[in-house]
Amino acid sequence: MTKHSRLDEDDVRIRPGRSKSRRRTKERPDFHDATEATVTTVDRGRFTIVSSDGTQHYAIKAREMGRKGIVVGDEVEVVGLSHVTGIDRVEREDFARIVRRFARVTTLRRTADDVDPVERVIVANADQLAIVVAAADPEPRPGLIDRAVVAAFDAGITPMLIITKTDIASPEPLVELYGPLDVPIYEVHDKVVTTAIRNAFTDHATVLVGHSGVGKSTLVNSLVPTAARSTGGVNLVTGKGRHTSTNVIALPLPDGGIIIDTPGIRSFGLAHVDPARVIHAFSDIERASQSCPRGCTHDDQHCALDADPTMNPSRLESLRRLLRSRSQIEY
Repeated sequence: MTKHSRLDEDDVRIRPGRSKSRRRTKERPDFHDATEATVTTVDRGRFTIVSSDGTQHYAIKAREMGRKGIVVGDEVEVVGLSHVTGIDRVEREDFARIVRRFARVTTLRRTADDVDPVERVIVANADQLAIVVAAADPEPRPGLIDRAVVAAFDAGITPMLIITKTDIASPEPLVELYGPLDVPIYEVHDKVVTTAIRNAFTDHATVLVGHSGVGKSTLVNSLVPTAARSTGGVNLVTGKGRHTSTNVIALPLPDGGIIIDTPGIRSFGLAHVDPARVIHAFSDIERASQSCPRGCTHDDQHCALDADPTMNPSRLESLRRLLRSRSQIEY
């Protein structure tokens, strides 16, 4: 062996493998300088957030978040806040990064239909659901209202009913139908938002749902004068409203709280809701149901609730209507 063939270990050249040569580490960033914020809009992987000091910023998800979803209403922690307010002037590297999503207090979900296994999260951390329905133009659809009420009860969110356009038609049929549910009902006459409605929204996180054309955007513009949400009418041929809002957006209310506007919906699937959980929202009926036979659906001829002398018939029928809405196709 010649001296030129004698190599030290440090001289040996090793061909790099096909795998990444970056050394793995168990260390993770601590993000000690992260700031708390609330997500107010989501647009194709970009997020508008409002930090704890009330300023608006733009953000993307950090790699550390993995596949964890972010929706409007989520409380998060971010790093790298930029004070640029025009999103068109913010380069990708200037976006803040969302590094943590706090546990959600509530989650409002729906599915495309009652057999779709994919749940769609509408908003997070809302404590009220305002179901907006017009007394006429477009005609009210109790099926959608029932389904929204069920989704609210299932999520632990307090539902309320707001009936608009009461100057066109009487709200009494809807009031009689939903009065037994003990759901707060408010009326909007000639687009005038009453003090009672404003007080109901103050210091709450309230999400609005309803068909297009019922007046959700008009309601938002009244409660938040700077919102400038687009409004539209009703198609004279189909009798259905035209979509004006195209994205979910959370807006701060002048006197505290937030209002979350959503696009008009045509379906509200409840595939994710176990019908057995619906009765939990009716504490009085749930107590009386202890006498029902095992497996009782509370909507059959052997239900013990029919023989209970203390039962409010209207309230019982309201519960059964909600239970049926889970299996009805048309709504």
